[in-house]
Amino acid sequence: MHEAVCLDACVNGLITKVDGLYIDATFGRGGHSSAILTNLGATGRLFAFDRDPEAAKVAFAMENKDVRLRFFAKNFSDIPQELEREKLLGYVDGILLDLGVSSPQLDTADRGFSFRLPGPIDMRMDPSQGRPASDWLAECSESELINVIRKLGEERFAKRIASAIITNRNKFTTTTELAEIISKAVPVHEPGKHPATRTFQAIRMHINQELEQLELVLAGAMRSLAVGGRLVVLSYHSLEHKAVKKLYQKYGPGNQDPNELQTKGSKIVALKRIEKARKASPVEIAHNRRARSAFLRIFEKVADI
Repeated sequence: MHEAVCLDACVNGLITKVDGLYIDATFGRGGHSSAILTNLGATGRLFAFDRDPEAAKVAFAMENKDVRLRFFAKNFSDIPQELEREKLLGYVDGILLDLGVSSPQLDTADRGFSFRLPGPIDMRMDPSQGRPASDWLAECSESELINVIRKLGEERFAKRIASAIITNRNKFTTTTELAEIISKAVPVHEPGKHPATRTFQAIRMHINQELEQLELVLAGAMRSLAVGGRLVVLSYHSLEHKAVKKLYQKYGPGNQDPNELQTKGSKIVALKRIEKARKASPVEIAHNRRARSAFLRIFEKVADI
């Protein structure tokens, strides 16, 4: 069962006015969206985005029951384009990003995200787009695989793992078989962490272009938000953390590029940090394992006088 991470903190940090326009950029199974709608007034609006077709089924059902919700079966990097079509670019009061893979994706074997459940090696967020991970693994060079595992998985045994995968790539067809090959290639197993964790993360991120999409959605958020609008981000690993920090380093007060973004009146747009990054509470972590690696960051788009 999927439980939204840092639910109350996200909603409280996001909503500044009950009649505003908000975006849940990662609908998932609707936990955050439901809470946002509960806290909005009758004239408030919520746009939700997700490229996962299973998420879309839940979202469209919710949309049919609440006229304040509008769902877009699209990648969150498409947010600025959709807002532009609606003539709402720059008028959003808050954007929520809950990054990474969701529990239902991990718990559904045939999606191929899990190294614990046997299934096809797919790993696509949207199975109708692109090619499955199995196709890429069957064709990629060893050097390319090393680079992906090292960069996106931050795996110190990337060379050993890539060599094992390439050597045995005609001997595995399921996620658990791939995980077993990775496990045998890793000489030191960390307590409490499956040895295939970082490699599966790396392959998934590569197949879905997650870092590229994250950079696009963060840049797009600066264009999409109104002055005073909030950006709430839940990130789960160091590469996501770095991308969010990079955004703040670029647009934090005193660092913003005057040639990139301006508000009406030629005031320079900046990003103010509402609070420092924080983790979920020990109580939530004990109840929801997915929350253990989450960091919550809240920013506000401001006009720097």
